[in-house]
Amino acid sequence: MATINGRLLQAGERIRVLVVDDSVVIRSLVTHALKDDPLLQVVGVAANGAIALQRIPQLNPDVLTLDIEMPEMNGLETLRRVRRDYPHLRVIMFSTLTERGAAVTLEALTLGADDYVTKASNEGSLDRSMAHLREELIPKIKQFFRIPGQNRAGTRTETAPLPAPLWPQRSTAALSITRKRPQVIVIGVSTGGPTALAAVLPQLSAGFPLPILIVQHMPALFTRLLAERLCSTCRLPVEEAIQGKRVDAGKVLIAPGDFHLKVALCGGEVHVHLDQSPPQNFCRPAVDALFSSIAEVYGGAVIAVVLTGMGHDGLRGVEILKAHGAAILAQDEASSVVWGMPGAVVTSGLADRVLPLDQVVPEILRRLD
Repeated sequence: MATINGRLLQAGERIRVLVVDDSVVIRSLVTHALKDDPLLQVVGVAANGAIALQRIPQLNPDVLTLDIEMPEMNGLETLRRVRRDYPHLRVIMFSTLTERGAAVTLEALTLGADDYVTKASNEGSLDRSMAHLREELIPKIKQFFRIPGQNRAGTRTETAPLPAPLWPQRSTAALSITRKRPQVIVIGVSTGGPTALAAVLPQLSAGFPLPILIVQHMPALFTRLLAERLCSTCRLPVEEAIQGKRVDAGKVLIAPGDFHLKVALCGGEVHVHLDQSPPQNFCRPAVDALFSSIAEVYGGAVIAVVLTGMGHDGLRGVEILKAHGAAILAQDEASSVVWGMPGAVVTSGLADRVLPLDQVVPEILRRLD
């Protein structure tokens, strides 16, 4: 996992981007999509990984956008070489919404890619393809940098402050009086999530006494493959959540892409409820949707964990859980790929503990003793 976080841009400095794709059309689309943003500069293009590796020392880019399927040297081999020779260079993979595209993208994330963007499919027009790229790619490039006028959690202070608290902040000491023994673990994560989850979940032993529910910002298909990959490395069963499934101790459920994961009581048991209500924080699944639903069913008998990710999804849900007396853990900045989501929780004064990734599970286990 990358641990270099948020390089501060100097006044007038632009983020230097090298576009690597064997398609002339894609190279042109990306270049045009980025050229009008005053903070971004496309410093060069390359038709395959071998050419890209030659140009990196010449062009000194900050970010590489990297296609997966290319002749001579494909994206995965290029990524391996970049991580070996240029460990600080940020890499965003270009993926397709196909089974193979999702599987290879997850492999790239485990090899050290920082994030990914799905290629627009059947957009129908150049304008729509360009709009898709601007909406998806530009925020993902900027998330790795601290921009003047932006706080450490990645939120522009002058234009988009964090949401106002739902309730006056309460002290942790006051909340601890009503805190109940945890009955469920919930985790919210985004950028850097697959690697973070692959580090956290295998630390839990078989027979872990609580259910674990996770929202990872990913599209459909990707979440199923992520669950399968994690299941192969964990001692707990990991599955993509299914409508109506009972929430059982010792099992890990991941929100399916394009569905909010919520819970509901039925006959004295807790079951999964999936819906496609509007996105929250531009996300579906959204961490806020899960955390808010969990608070309705479990009250404060919850340990909520906010890991690496862009934006502030989860902040509202954390406020609600905190008001009920839940324990709130946030990943620290040094071990996060992007300290947006956990940073928003920390800067709002809601985290009980701020922890490096390798200390998250020990802290959970300590709170279950």
